[in-house]
Formats: sequence, structure tokens, C-alpha cells
Amino acid sequence: MADRTIQGGDGEAGMDGIRTFPFPVELSVCGVGMQVGPMGAGRTWHADAPLHRVHRIDFHVVMLFDDGPVRHMIDFAEYEATAGDLLWIRPGQVHRFSKTSEYRGTVLTMQPGFLPRATVEATGLYRYDLPPLLSPDGPQLTALRSALTQLRNEYEDATTLPLSLHTAVLRHCLTAFLLRLAHLAASSAEATRRQSDTTFTLFRDAVEQGFATNHSVSAYADALGYSRRTLVRAVRAATGETPKGFIDKRVVLEAKRLLAHTDLPIARVGAAVGFPDAANFSKFFQQHTDMTPAAFRAELR
Repeated sequence: MADRTIQGGDGEAGMDGIRTFPFPVELSVCGVGMQVGPMGAGRTWHADAPLHRVHRIDFHVVMLFDDGPVRHMIDFAEYEATAGDLLWIRPGQVHRFSKTSEYRGTVLTMQPGFLPRATVEATGLYRYDLPPLLSPDGPQLTALRSALTQLRNEYEDATTLPLSLHTAVLRHCLTAFLLRLAHLAASSAEATRRQSDTTFTLFRDAVEQGFATNHSVSAYADALGYSRRTLVRAVRAATGETPKGFIDKRVVLEAKRLLAHTDLPIARVGAAVGFPDAANFSKFFQQHTDMTPAAFRAELR
């Protein structure tokens, strides 16, 4: 994390019981909506949020590693980063730092709203379908390091410009870095394919909005104005999965979150992800995880 402990207001637990911690504007240089500095041991977003505990943050984090390997959990997937890799964690994602890995490198944190809407769209700040782990080649890494160094220099220079100009320069430098980062994320074959597939993008967004109540491929196809066959082709091209498999994976992820990080009765967890009947939920969960909901919860506690 940054070279000073990041602390903000009290984290608030969402409906799933996982605490979300805010961006600490008051601890950034001049109170601007971003921070950039070296990662170090023993740092945290908040005094009550040790890094090795599962939590959410309501801001963006980009970590550029100078050493590795480092293991980091994001939405129940383990990522291993090494020197020259980047991890991009977006607001609302459930994540946890490793107790055993040493985090060395540079970390950038950014508050939503710090950049204008056009920049947000151009840089794909909310492309949750893109992988968090990025591995630039030599020239890409050199350019990213240069852009990040320039951003850090401007961030730490709080005396030569008035605050309004200082903030404007930071926005321009941050935009330059994020545009390079966005290009890296979109340059992989999978990312490019997903980005260009409007049908899949619309389906993905619809599932994100409706998975808790709607598990029907036909219902999504009808709502989006596509035939079922068209939807199957688009989703398979983008993900290698069927639309039903994509929906089920999202439902399972949410169920895991609730089982792992709340004390909700299993029946209520099932109801929260679209299964009013607890027996049907247990059967569905076991089919996709080879564990009952109770066994999954017990294994994590």
C-alpha cells in the first residue's frame, strides 16, 4: 500500500455482510481524489480492515509489482502476479491480500468521480469483464512505468502550482496512464473479442442486473430482442460458455459470497439468488461446486 496507512470513515456492511471501505480523501496530498506511492508491509485501507480479511473498497486500485510472486484473491479467484505485472481492482469487487506475499512496487488508488465521464468511458474503468491481472511486454511496461512515475512526481509536487492547476495536471497525467493500461487490457484476444461483441456485452450487463431473480436464457434473449440461437453464438464466442453456464456461474459466485461472509440462513441465501425453495438451491449449489452450501460455509470458518 501507500507509504502511510490509509484510513477513512467507518466501513459499512452491504446486504451481503461484506464491509466496504471508502476512499480516504483527507489523507491524499492536497485532498485530491487519488493517491500514488510505494507499496509496503503492514498497510491497510482502514484501521478495522486488515489486508488479509475479505472486504470491498469503493475506489479503483492499480498495483504495479517490482517483485513476486504475489498471490491475491479477487472475487474468489486467486491471481499470481510477478515483477512487471499489474493488478487492477475495481470498486465493489471482493478481494483479500495474501498473508505470506510481500507487496513491493507502486500502488495507485483513485476515487470514482475524479475523472470526467468521457475519460471514464475511454479508459474502461468499469469493464468488470476484463481480467484483473495484466502482463505487459517490455515496451508496454517501460511506457507504463514512465507514465506512473510522471504521475507520482506531479502528485508529490504540491507546492509549485495552485490547487486547481495541480488537480488538473493530475487528471491529465492519470488519464495518460489509464489509457495505456486500458489499451493493454483490451489488447488480449479475449478482451478484444468481448469488447467488440455488442450482443454479449448487452447480455452480460443484463445478467448482472437480473441474476438474482432471472435465470432464464429465453427471458434474457426476449428482453434483448435476440433469438436464443444468436445469444448462444455470441456468449460462446466471447466466453466459451453457454448463456446458461454464464448465468449459473454468476449465481454461484453471489451465493459463495453470502455463504462465506454473512450469517444468513442457507434458505435466505438461496432466496437472495433466486431460489425460493431451499432444497432446489442446495441441489443447484452442489451440482456446480460438488459441495452442499453448509459444507462450503463450514470449510471457510
